[in-house]
Amino acid sequence: MIRNVTRCYGTIPVVDDPTQDVDWSGLFHASGPATDTSRYLAALLSDDPKAFVDGYSHLWSATLRREGKAWPATAPTALLVAELLDNPLLGPDDPSLADAMLVYLYEVGVAADLGDRAAEIRARVKDRAPELRAWTVEYVSADADGRARMWRDGTGLGELVLDQAALGCFDLVPALLRRTLPYLASERARRRTCAAAAVGALARHPTASAQRPELLNQLTSMARAADSSYDLATMVIAIGDLGGDTRTWLGNPDFSVRVCAALAPDLAGDDAADQVLMELEQSPQAFGMSFCDMAPPPQLQSKSYQDLLTGRRAS
Repeated sequence: MIRNVTRCYGTIPVVDDPTQDVDWSGLFHASGPATDTSRYLAALLSDDPKAFVDGYSHLWSATLRREGKAWPATAPTALLVAELLDNPLLGPDDPSLADAMLVYLYEVGVAADLGDRAAEIRARVKDRAPELRAWTVEYVSADADGRARMWRDGTGLGELVLDQAALGCFDLVPALLRRTLPYLASERARRRTCAAAAVGALARHPTASAQRPELLNQLTSMARAADSSYDLATMVIAIGDLGGDTRTWLGNPDFSVRVCAALAPDLAGDDAADQVLMELEQSPQAFGMSFCDMAPPPQLQSKSYQDLLTGRRAS
């Protein structure tokens, strides 16, 4: 939350610290208890370069699981990341930092994409809530060796705590989607692209079903107006993630765009899409090189195209 404070040299924005509203002592991340996350998130607004780098590294390496899933610290972190999007102290000289926050929300959307499993997880969590609380209290109080042993304790409670963390992200998605949607109309092309990736994941939530047709129309219009193959490829994946028709781009002259169109789950079994994916399997290096010196779109950074191909064939 931002408030204005007048000092002798004028009115400046002072940002209240929302991290203080979270009981981080009862949460954990990849490295253990999340009591350090508040400090690291605050450092993202710091003008101390080392503190900022440490905070940025913590955000990406500790609060997200590599498997595209959540830690208990992920959901509260995501809510604070959404608030950072509007914060004038976030990279005033580096607009790409807000883009990175949108990509973080994309990753949370992936972790929260529980599909039909949400109700079943909610029931199991409710039935074993006291055990999960006790396990978590013990876990955050243990040393590194003790925490390692707890993952092997045979109770399955640790995995259920992680399912509970994913459910926390699932329940947060509607709020994250509301915070993300305005950036589809950003003046910055790359910001719009990162927002499209985030929306493509977040709007898969059941509560967004009524919004999806309008969002698909908006994303399709954005894709048609995209002025780079990277932006177009990212938007095409988002359209496919929301069940939109990506056939239009199967004939695009850019290989990266054709592949991203063919990866759409709804095109499983489509002859034209399968032909493009056959070309991909024959020339994977050409696909990587098609993005030139840029990293792949956000959706291909958390999962390789091989993983997406496997999931597509299973759908």
